[in-house]
Amino acid sequence: VQLQACGGGLVQAGGSLRLSCAASGSIFSINSMAWYRQAPGKERELVATITSGGSANYADSVKGRFTISRDSAKSLLYLQMNSLKPEDTAVYCCAATSRIGVRADLYEYWGQGTQVTVSS
Repeated sequence: VQLQACGGGLVQAGGSLRLSCAASGSIFSINSMAWYRQAPGKERELVATITSGGSANYADSVKGRFTISRDSAKSLLYLQMNSLKPEDTAVYCCAATSRIGVRADLYEYWGQGTQVTVSS
């Protein structure tokens, strides 16, 4: 499985962006998917996860502002980001697993990231 994220960019605080992640290869094996982010000098942070059934979970820092979704028919994962803050600035990447019940940090498929910069 290969993952490719896109949709990042520069936006002012309070603005919105939608990230996309396209999956290719053995996509039929994909179960849960996730978005991670890493800011300069900080540890990687789990932003949101979504199961094959559509059940989503979010980091407290993005609850109510970000929405994760997926279009399994098109092998696409999305992250709608609203009310963006400067502290949301980071490289965002997508990840996926074919296993059930595995922690998000142990997902076996990872895509390259896309830069999101929020100006104040």
